[in-house]
Amino acid sequence: MFKVLTIAGSDSCCGAGVQADLKVINTLGAYGTSAITAVTAQNTLGVSSVFNVPASIVGQQIEAVISDIGADSLKTGMLVSEDIVEIICDMFRKHSLNNLVVDPVITSHKGERLLSDEGVNKLVSDLIPLSCLVTPNIPEAEILTDRKIENLSDIKDAACAMFEQGATNVLIKGGHVDDYENGEITDLFYDGIEFQYFSEKRINTDNVHGTGCMYSAAIATELAKGNEMISSIIVAKKFITNIIKESTMPGKGNRLADFTQ
Repeated sequence: MFKVLTIAGSDSCCGAGVQADLKVINTLGAYGTSAITAVTAQNTLGVSSVFNVPASIVGQQIEAVISDIGADSLKTGMLVSEDIVEIICDMFRKHSLNNLVVDPVITSHKGERLLSDEGVNKLVSDLIPLSCLVTPNIPEAEILTDRKIENLSDIKDAACAMFEQGATNVLIKGGHVDDYENGEITDLFYDGIEFQYFSEKRINTDNVHGTGCMYSAAIATELAKGNEMISSIIVAKKFITNIIKESTMPGKGNRLADFTQ
């Protein structure tokens, strides 16, 4: 049995965060466990309130899961604060864990801030160097590298900057770039040696709530199965593209498909 631990916030409409991660993990054939970093009051229209879980409780959740069930891979999402980032780093080192995918959730799709400035600094200095992959979108990559990204050259420069910060592998998601390549959404991967591109046809929809969460969860799940990094990204890219195509989840805002049916 393959086991994946997601460390992220709770989404009350189950379109993103821990709930979405667990659906993806289970759908792709692994057993999902969780450590919740925050309880959010949110729906497809946005985040209205956030209650942070104390870092010590986050650490205890991780300890409880790892000491009993274990994890073949982990992924992080919304981490809220510097203290939570620090406790995750401590747990990762304590248990000599592997296959950490960091989805650096800094703001919501609607622009609400979900990680403090101190948390961002800690993410860059401590957590990302422990990861096997970091998966920012364009706005997140801009914050992490303190630079403006407007074209492919900028994306490459940002990927190189994150590698120099200590990232083992970088996957910058291209969904925020208009007309990036012939109507396609292209994600750029960099391993410190070469760039690779993963493209799918752009779907004309605003129903992208939880896309980043599920994409990184899918990659983590494939890594837990023992698959190589590139093949894991290919599977995850096709998986999330198909979900967006089938968007049917209820709600008045940005939605995603209920792919558990």
